[in-house]
Amino acid sequence: MLDKTYDPQTVEQRLYRVWEDSGVFGCAPESSAAPYTIMMPPPNVTGSLHMGHALTFTLQDVLIRYFRMTGRDTLWQPGSDHAGIATQMVVERNLAAEGKTRHDFGRDAFVDKVWEWKAQSGGTIQKQLRRLGASPDWPRERFTMDEGLSRAVTKVFVTLHKQGLMYRDKRLVNWDPKLHTAISDLEVEQRPADGHMWYFKYPVQGEPDRFVVVGTTRPETMLGDTGVAVHPEDERYTDLVGKTVVLPIVDRPIPVVADDYADPEKGSGAVKITPAHDFNDFEVGRRCGLEMINVLDRDARLNENAPAEFQGMDRFEARTRIVERMETLGLLEKIEPNPMTVPYGDRSGVVIEPWLTDQWFVDAAELAKEPIKAVEDGRTRFVPAHWSNTFFEWMRNIQPWCVSRQIWWGHRIPAWYGPDGTIFVEESEEQAQAAATAHYGKAVELSRDTDVLDTWFSSALWPFSTLGWPDETPELARYYPGDVLVTGFDIIFFWVARMMMMGHHFMGDVPFRDVYIHALVRDEKGQKMSKSKGNVIDPLDLIEKYGTDALRFTLTAMAAQGRDIKMSESRVQGYRNFATKLWNAARFCELNGCAVPTGFDPAAVGSTLNRWIVARVADTAAKVGAAIEAYRFNEAAQVAYQFTWNTFCDWFLEFAKPVFNGTDEAAAAETRATAAWVLDRILVTLHPIMPFVTEELWGALTDTREGHLMAARWPDMPDVSAPDAEAEMDWLVGLITAIRSVRAEMNVPPAARLALQVKDANATTRARLDTHRALVGTLARVDAIDHVDSAPASGSAQIVVEEATVILPLADVIDLDAERKRLARDVAKQDGEIAKLSKKLANEGFLAKAPAEVVAENRERLADLEATRERLKEALTRIG
Repeated sequence: MLDKTYDPQTVEQRLYRVWEDSGVFGCAPESSAAPYTIMMPPPNVTGSLHMGHALTFTLQDVLIRYFRMTGRDTLWQPGSDHAGIATQMVVERNLAAEGKTRHDFGRDAFVDKVWEWKAQSGGTIQKQLRRLGASPDWPRERFTMDEGLSRAVTKVFVTLHKQGLMYRDKRLVNWDPKLHTAISDLEVEQRPADGHMWYFKYPVQGEPDRFVVVGTTRPETMLGDTGVAVHPEDERYTDLVGKTVVLPIVDRPIPVVADDYADPEKGSGAVKITPAHDFNDFEVGRRCGLEMINVLDRDARLNENAPAEFQGMDRFEARTRIVERMETLGLLEKIEPNPMTVPYGDRSGVVIEPWLTDQWFVDAAELAKEPIKAVEDGRTRFVPAHWSNTFFEWMRNIQPWCVSRQIWWGHRIPAWYGPDGTIFVEESEEQAQAAATAHYGKAVELSRDTDVLDTWFSSALWPFSTLGWPDETPELARYYPGDVLVTGFDIIFFWVARMMMMGHHFMGDVPFRDVYIHALVRDEKGQKMSKSKGNVIDPLDLIEKYGTDALRFTLTAMAAQGRDIKMSESRVQGYRNFATKLWNAARFCELNGCAVPTGFDPAAVGSTLNRWIVARVADTAAKVGAAIEAYRFNEAAQVAYQFTWNTFCDWFLEFAKPVFNGTDEAAAAETRATAAWVLDRILVTLHPIMPFVTEELWGALTDTREGHLMAARWPDMPDVSAPDAEAEMDWLVGLITAIRSVRAEMNVPPAARLALQVKDANATTRARLDTHRALVGTLARVDAIDHVDSAPASGSAQIVVEEATVILPLADVIDLDAERKRLARDVAKQDGEIAKLSKKLANEGFLAKAPAEVVAENRERLADLEATRERLKEALTRIG
């Protein structure tokens, strides 16, 4: 017998252990079933579960559980990323607490320390994913620095180098002066700031009293200026192109060049060019052949290329001193406020510098060609489709990819340097030594590159390195390419695109057929969650309070394509109530002796009620399955919810009660069997979204189950449609619902029983009323049902149900005058609120200044107010 209440805390961890121990999560490489593959975006080894993780892993698990139940051989490949910078920082912080640094240990000993930390503390998020109910093939779990994956990384690097697609170059990178490493754009946080624009006058050489005015937000970089750019068609400067100006303080002549980058409409139209300290200036410098002078060191202090008085000075102190010097020289024209964004390292918290340095680069433009074609011709599809535009924009304007990092934790770059700097890139030191010996004609001493590879480099290989590449494994042949990648929009470029580059180049095919891009999870007001705002919602807290199924259902039900999720605890609480409703329905069926007899055939049921519910459950399973396959997760959840709560619990079971308690034993037996069978189908249909409560009920309701629910087959039934039964029962539901709505609108006391009059009913409606008279009486609180030829002039509410007019005399039940006044007051109140909100939304100033989420919230509220007003008006019209 089921307990009176469902307690997720006593069920979930027990069930998960049973699932995992049974091996039911595993793929079957020898199977003849069609494979279905999802590559888990590997969370950082330092990570812990946040709401974004909860969403993406829930949706992946919905897909994998669904396709597992349809009979596909599913592989959900789990693993974690070594997260170079993040992990090194964690371990360094731990050492700092002991008063030590990594340099006290040396490289090899420090790396050993990181491995020790990984072994002891690195599995947090995997434990949390189990709490979420995620069902990947855990025995196949991989780590980006596993031996096999590391071999793949080395192979790819060496191959790309030998193909001329991997090279060493001096280019600008995002440099973190605190961590002393290049970082990716994804690790740069753009923060708004109230800055300044300083306008300096550069003297034109040979023309006394003539100056070119340039603006800058970073005066400290002017010491590295090597040119001034003007637009080729800017007539103000036509005569200056090819001449030189004198760089103040340094007294270095620098050329005036013509380049389209200079905007004649912005500032003075002339732009100072500092190729070693600005990404745009770097490109101008390359186009115009300008010198590149780096004036900052790795700590962002002025280096030996700056005048002696500034050398060793912090960049921001230098900024102040340079502005003062320019003012003293009479070359500071003006200073203006300048709202701007400033790049910060997301982990170090310091301002990032564009810095000219020797790094390893991948020819991303060449590798991008095939992925672009794949999306153009539909071999890889983005869902929602508009994200393909973002993909194209990035990929068609892609720059060389800097893959080297100046840290110790990560894949060491397989490059060795000879005595004269010649580079030998090989898969092992022995091979490098052999190549060097052949090159020099003798054995020489080699030094290995000290850099490691960008974490995104190894994770770009994830779809095939996890399957055993570069070896030709059965898994690689069977599970590559994957079916879908589920991820957030923020890493389309950083990870998705790079997996596509590497997959095409090394496997000759796309790494996945579909890329489903889910939205952000925001707070209930639509604001992005952040610690500084104090609005972060911890998914594990919600799991503890309401159970995993409630959180999963909330995320799935709100995962509408292209729309951010407004998460609130009240929503999770509401779906906890749904789990309770399902549990109570199962208890009701159990208490009423509902069980599926051996050989039960749903297509053979005879009663109108049972034919209706069988047809409805088949339709529901088909719609839920189709919605999941189309990544319409919210639709899948809502269809399952509406059928379970409304159709089954609120209607079928209510309609079934008189049958269960009646004298017709055959009808009762069929209805009990049908109820049990439908409940089973509900458990199967809900399982991908709510795995725990459904599995618990599946095992508890009968002792004759073979295997776990998660291994059961998705409902695939013969044609059980019953148009006549569906029409009749839908009519009955519609009639009772309409009567209940009128009772609620008119404030009819719940205990009051009404007399029903029906006008213009045809023979079908009359027959239906006769058949279901008792149900209408019980569920709509109606005493009598009479057919009439005309409606009373007043004192009643009228509703139209198909061809018939249903009349509810109310004069003896409520005070009609008072009710009219109440409804009129409520309509007027809604009118006032609507007018106020409409005026606000018509205000261009409000629309321009208010955050997008606030505008959207106001529009939603206006739609709700208008819908409420229409209902009130309809109610007022009914009683005249």
